[in-house]
Amino acid sequence: MTQYIIILLDDTSVSFCHYANGLQKRNLIPLETLKKGIMYAMKENLNIQFVYPRHPMPQDYLEAIDSIDHTDIKPASLHEQADVVVLDGVEQTRDYPFTPNAAYVLRTGREELFAHTAGICALLDKASRLNIVITDIEHFTEDDFERYKDTLRTLSEKVENVYLSGKSVQLNLLTDRMMLDKMNNCGAGDTCITLAPDGCFYVCPAFYLTKEEDGMGSLKTTIGDLQHGLSIKNPQLYKLDHAPICRHCDAYQCNRCIWLNRKTTLEVNTPSHEQCVVAHLERNASRALLDSIRRHGEFLPERASIKETTYLDPFDMRKEWK
Repeated sequence: MTQYIIILLDDTSVSFCHYANGLQKRNLIPLETLKKGIMYAMKENLNIQFVYPRHPMPQDYLEAIDSIDHTDIKPASLHEQADVVVLDGVEQTRDYPFTPNAAYVLRTGREELFAHTAGICALLDKASRLNIVITDIEHFTEDDFERYKDTLRTLSEKVENVYLSGKSVQLNLLTDRMMLDKMNNCGAGDTCITLAPDGCFYVCPAFYLTKEEDGMGSLKTTIGDLQHGLSIKNPQLYKLDHAPICRHCDAYQCNRCIWLNRKTTLEVNTPSHEQCVVAHLERNASRALLDSIRRHGEFLPERASIKETTYLDPFDMRKEWK
């Protein structure tokens, strides 16, 4: 059941996830399309997330946006009154005016993440919520997995120290799994859809912005438009209960990125080996962090301990699935 709609305000709207947006030419969503998108969301009872470009929006657009409750996702250069601020790379975090009321997304590659772990730890003293998005998960190697394990260990020590100091911090890679008892993935094509400036619906922003093609054709495919409504072919494929691997998994914090699935396995409901291993390294680090914090006293008593597992890719356990 669709619950959210992402509205891209411009072709240059900031990326807040794994996909890249290298477009430089502005293409503002027509004001009438924006208003129709808002009306569609109202009729369908959808929560709206507006994604902003790096340039200021015209006043009449801002008035239309403010006509309905919504979430503002903005680039770091337009952080005023943002609900979610996107930081592109560690360099943008330097001397940045963090506030406790916003959530922050740090988009970074694996090499930058490994090289600047200490600097990212320091951000946990400034931000109450930090989502780290690794933009090149599909290129992880076996050596990278080991380095990531070390990075998670360092981040865990910092999170534990923050909690022991009496403060609370959320880091998606570690604390989300501790709070969850079911999958909480991106939901693209299922609980979430995207409206682009061309007036068409897409599974997520990546499927609008891409120019890529593969053996199955163009990845830029619409799933309907404002005039005719949604039209998702084989909609069950975007649902968890039709995901042959993910429905057996308890790495509940995994993003299960539909875009990466399509790119790496040609199936929207099947993640790559790299996605699975990264998610399970996070899961295991969350387990260790939860146990470590609980040694100091009561913590999340309503949550069960995270079970120990012997694998990093659930596909390896497929013969045990029932």
